[in-house]
Amino acid sequence: MGRRGHYVIGAPWVYLLQLEPDLGRVPERKGTIWYPFHGWEKSSVRGDHARLAAEIREVETGPVTVCLYWLEFANPAIRQAYESMGFRVVCHGERGSRWDRKGRGFLRRQLIELRRHRRVASNRLGSALFYGVSVGCDVAVYGDPMQYEDERPEYGGTARRRRLWPELHGVHVDRALAAETARSELGFDHQATPEELRRMFGWKRVRSA
Repeated sequence: MGRRGHYVIGAPWVYLLQLEPDLGRVPERKGTIWYPFHGWEKSSVRGDHARLAAEIREVETGPVTVCLYWLEFANPAIRQAYESMGFRVVCHGERGSRWDRKGRGFLRRQLIELRRHRRVASNRLGSALFYGVSVGCDVAVYGDPMQYEDERPEYGGTARRRRLWPELHGVHVDRALAAETARSELGFDHQATPEELRRMFGWKRVRSA
């Protein structure tokens, strides 16, 4: 794109997997972890959670864990839509920002949950699915994709995702194909070494006393 002063180093998830090769591993993986599309701190999502929960119940054959973003998790009506179907409902915590420490454990909690489930699913293709397939989950994308209240059409929305990755949508997705896409999207081939990261960011090596 002609930009300068940028380095491609892959997603933080890539480094977490290297640091925590066994975190969350269980003898037998069971059920599905489902990530409903969520809002964020500046925009809510329009959609029928009760209808989505009913569709999940029809499709999934094993135990289901529904992971809500903290905003939806704080809404008793949304939690009830999934709990009423007998689903376990969890939250990985707040996302946090560069100015606070709220999100420091988010990815670790997500890794633990993904590694205990056989399958990961959502109503929109997103990072949670790429994370899941990178640790061996089967993948699915189905159900009402929902919409941001002020979703900007220039970003293309669901139509753009379906156009770019049609093969990653459906109740059953080819795992090998999904794994190949996840590897590319998460930047596994661009992972930097500790020495490269120190040089890029000007970090100093800390010597123990």
